[in-house]
Amino acid sequence: MYILGLSALEHSPAAAIIGEKGVIAAIEEAKLARSRSVEGIPRRAIQFCLDRAEISWQLVDQIAVASRPARAWSRSVLLRARLAPFAPISSIYFLNKASGELGRELNNFRILRDLPGQVRVAVQGLDHHLSHAASAFFASPFDCAVIVSLDEQGDGRCGFAGAGQGRQIREVTGIAFPNSLAWFFSQITKLIGFQPRSEEHKTQWLSATGDPVFAESFVRMLRRARQSFPHIDPKYFHRDFSVDLAFSDSFYRMLGIQPASVSDLDPKLRANIAASAQQAITDVVIDWIEALRKQTGERNLCLAGGLFLNPLLVSAIEKKTGFEKIFVQPAAGNEGTALGAAWLAWHASPARERVAPLGSLYLGPSYSNEQTKHVLDNCKATYGWCNSEDQKIDEVLSLIQAGRIVAWFQGSAEFGPRALGNRSLLASPWAPYVTDNLNDFVKHREPYRPFALSIPADDAAAYFDYTANTRFMTTMAAPTAKMRKLLEPVISGFVACDSVRLHTVAREDNPLFWKLLKRVGEKSPAPVLVNASFNLFGEPLVITPRDAVRSYFCSGVDALMAGNFLLKKR
Repeated sequence: MYILGLSALEHSPAAAIIGEKGVIAAIEEAKLARSRSVEGIPRRAIQFCLDRAEISWQLVDQIAVASRPARAWSRSVLLRARLAPFAPISSIYFLNKASGELGRELNNFRILRDLPGQVRVAVQGLDHHLSHAASAFFASPFDCAVIVSLDEQGDGRCGFAGAGQGRQIREVTGIAFPNSLAWFFSQITKLIGFQPRSEEHKTQWLSATGDPVFAESFVRMLRRARQSFPHIDPKYFHRDFSVDLAFSDSFYRMLGIQPASVSDLDPKLRANIAASAQQAITDVVIDWIEALRKQTGERNLCLAGGLFLNPLLVSAIEKKTGFEKIFVQPAAGNEGTALGAAWLAWHASPARERVAPLGSLYLGPSYSNEQTKHVLDNCKATYGWCNSEDQKIDEVLSLIQAGRIVAWFQGSAEFGPRALGNRSLLASPWAPYVTDNLNDFVKHREPYRPFALSIPADDAAAYFDYTANTRFMTTMAAPTAKMRKLLEPVISGFVACDSVRLHTVAREDNPLFWKLLKRVGEKSPAPVLVNASFNLFGEPLVITPRDAVRSYFCSGVDALMAGNFLLKKR
């Protein structure tokens, strides 16, 4: 039996397929389409999942979609009806818009039913936030846990809290839009000059350079007095909650700025606003999660939803709440709901056992040396051949020791937003100007954004104070005194808020990458490498050999190890 799970189809669509042995494949449509702006039915992702599972539509029992369009429409109608007395024109506009979206979504469901052709496959819509919750709980090793999902909006809601036990998830409470912490963070992102719904990561890292001088005021905006539950104070926003930048005059007076001047904000003020938003959201989330812990008495916590792609927030939750164990869904955004929907449909049958915890995220496409050679020859590229795994590691190690940046293209692509050692750019953190070169000639990004470090899991305790969530790079870790001294000459490129982005690599998860890191430790101060995502600026992670070759030649990367083929620039 196989179940095909699809994320909500509005944005960042993805597909996943599960069977008796667990998750077989999962991939985002954006990575295959080579665009970050993708919506609708993920046809390429669906076909990949079927191909990797080596099945046809005849063996698919169900398509589970993490969306209930009619419910989303009804909640939107109720919201706009409440806002109509304050903003009648925009409310009418958004009611019509919601009806159009409902029509498109219902048509997508009709198309999904027709995709298998003559084969009849049931299509089921599932609650968006319940799918988020399932993506975290069923991926975790916990038999029971509190589950929290927070994102901008899905099916008319922006938050969910539930209790998971065995094969069941029970809803405790939900948060209706517009009481969205993630939406507020997107508004702040827009205010300080970044692209909302795509560059929130820039806001979170900028926050590490500022002072949270407005944090208390922001907390008052985000919850009611003497309550932990998130609740937006409408006084600080336009009544329709829909304009491009929805802050009201009261908000600007609180900051001491004029609305017309937001495009010319002082750099220090921008950093302080980002720091204040980060701190306020952290305080509200922690207080709410702590209240849930006391209410339920649970010791375990599972987190999902786009807000928890913020590793600074996750790290604070780990440190400041009373939960003994915490699991964060590594594909916490919309794409992760494809896994959640599939798992919900799977566990709907009492006859099925609960799925095993998430083994790894290497669920995307992989390519043979023959396929890679075909691309290299077609591109007229000059390359060398490595006869063995050891030779491959020796070549890459030599380049890294010489201060080069090496693109590492191996095995199956990662599912989710982070490179975990199969589609990575690797370098020595102690190489001269390595972070400058990565920022200026490869990633084209701001210097305040820290790079991640990868280390073998069995060596990590000697260099970092870390948690299990570093396995998927979803949190931060504190360097020990020993590691801090080693990183002292280059610390600005890796430390934010006195911690680093850490990726701990277990041998069973990625044997080749683990072996490379071990060899690095024989010739370096520590078995550590810089690990950045392998992609061009503004594009998703590379997937195919052709993506890898294009990104290699169009950037300042010094070398590419694609399978057993080595390409080097002068």
